[in-house]
Amino acid sequence: MSYEILNNVKEKMEKAVVHFENELKSIRTGQANANMLDGVEVEYYGSLTPVKQIASISISEGTQFVIKPYDSSSLKDIEKAINTSDLGLVPQNDGSLIRLNVPKLTEETRKEMVKKVSKLAEENKVIVRNVRRDANDLVKKDKEMTEDAQKDCLNEIQKLTDSFIKKLDDIASAKEKEVMKV
Repeated sequence: MSYEILNNVKEKMEKAVVHFENELKSIRTGQANANMLDGVEVEYYGSLTPVKQIASISISEGTQFVIKPYDSSSLKDIEKAINTSDLGLVPQNDGSLIRLNVPKLTEETRKEMVKKVSKLAEENKVIVRNVRRDANDLVKKDKEMTEDAQKDCLNEIQKLTDSFIKKLDDIASAKEKEVMKV
């Protein structure tokens, strides 16, 4: 039973880390990164579709996206979706493609991005701690486990929690350095 609990805990905590890494991909760093457009969905033939599925996205000069839709009739819809997204980028439509310039981040904007990274890190740490709490409750309720086995299992859960919290801190720290780099 304790192995099942530990494996389940590890799996859920790994998912929290992967989720955090995916959330960080959308945070601006002053450089164009195709993952910044992951959250942008376009109303396309009646359903919301990610931009990546209806257009090719390339990066030129490291600070500009070039979005070329596969179907030119979707150009206005892509432009509208980018305008309504929380990216803060202004699309330039030239009739056949859209250009998005990623402006250099100001010091104030960088600090806001760092705050956002910290907030996301804390939210994911809460997820990890909730996994720990649920696992601890399971261990304590297990009547088949001896008292020593319960203590060992609780210690292992705490070790896993500590390691995943540290991993989240390391990822957040790296992203904060990337954001603050001029």
